[in-house]
Amino acid sequence: MTAAANGAAGGFERSYGYAPEGVWAAPGRVNLIGEYTDVNEGHVLPIALPHCTRVAAAARTDGVLRLRSREAPGGAAELPPAALAPGAVKGWAAYPAGVAWALREAGLPVGGADVYVESDVPAGAGLSSSAALEVATALALTELHGAVCERPALARLAQRAENAYVGVPCGVMDQMASACCTAGHALHLDTRDLALRQVPFDLAARGLRLLVVDTRVRHALADGAYAARRAGCEAAARALGVRALRDVPYGRLGDALGGLGDVSLRPLVRHVVTEGERVREVVALLAAGEPRKAGPLLTAGHASLRDDFAVSCPELDLAVAVANEAGALGARMTGAGFGGSALALVEEGAADAVGEAVTAAFAAAGHRPPRVFAAVAGDGARRVLRGEG
Repeated sequence: MTAAANGAAGGFERSYGYAPEGVWAAPGRVNLIGEYTDVNEGHVLPIALPHCTRVAAAARTDGVLRLRSREAPGGAAELPPAALAPGAVKGWAAYPAGVAWALREAGLPVGGADVYVESDVPAGAGLSSSAALEVATALALTELHGAVCERPALARLAQRAENAYVGVPCGVMDQMASACCTAGHALHLDTRDLALRQVPFDLAARGLRLLVVDTRVRHALADGAYAARRAGCEAAARALGVRALRDVPYGRLGDALGGLGDVSLRPLVRHVVTEGERVREVVALLAAGEPRKAGPLLTAGHASLRDDFAVSCPELDLAVAVANEAGALGARMTGAGFGGSALALVEEGAADAVGEAVTAAFAAAGHRPPRVFAAVAGDGARRVLRGEG
């Protein structure tokens, strides 16, 4: 991380002509189980990835927010305070601008800043590059200006930036994972009250590995498909007379489905309720030191996302099917779908064979080569370099 932090500091200095006051990093995430449960106030189980977004920054006294990014060299922005209203900023800069807006709207004493961004979280891969950018920016701005904000509250404000400023109706899981995960653990999060529990997740000690398969099919969540699924879940909850679908008991799922007059909503309810039960079961297995037994639950989760929630795609389905055929203990898509990444739980000795089988299958199908890498549960957001300011 030191070399990467120094790289971000160097990029800041080249952009602005002086050294930053610090560099802050926030990770992407991969969600083990619990997809679309967060937008239904349910439970999720993500881990933080080693891939991070780094924000080098220095405070300004005039309220102006200047934004530069290594990944978007032509997308620089300079925003006076009056220009931070929702809808005023487009493209990548909307994410950090939205964070500044959300922090100020919450009454935090956050002023201007010069900001430079670097990231190795693959964008559009379902690994939450947007939340990593939001959380790193929020942590940088609050610490630069001495604003006190606990991590769950910081995550909520980052989520508000994405919901109200960028226009993506995401749940809070991604921001909470980026802000609150700890190394060697999965984050068991209740997205209704933000109660969290760090569940041991040291696969290497059990002779296991978690592979991520980035299909390189890029999704864009603002295109309406994600919003449509969320709206369908909310309509189903209203029809069933509950606050959110998390309130439908697993043991009463059949009654709930039978009570829905709109049959198009039944698959959405079935996925959310069964996925909530899968989260509960995986947490119990991890706590008991039996991660191998979680494999079939991952595969069942993929089938539910594919068939009931209809958010998979041919590349994700191929990655999951081939991984399982090649010896994975279980596999599923992760993230919001429509592209992005899959994950596979494998025996350590089978990891190379599974990765090679998926890569060969993609080549045979005429798909772009996937990016396959091992995910190790890392830490959440933190300051990684103190500057001279």
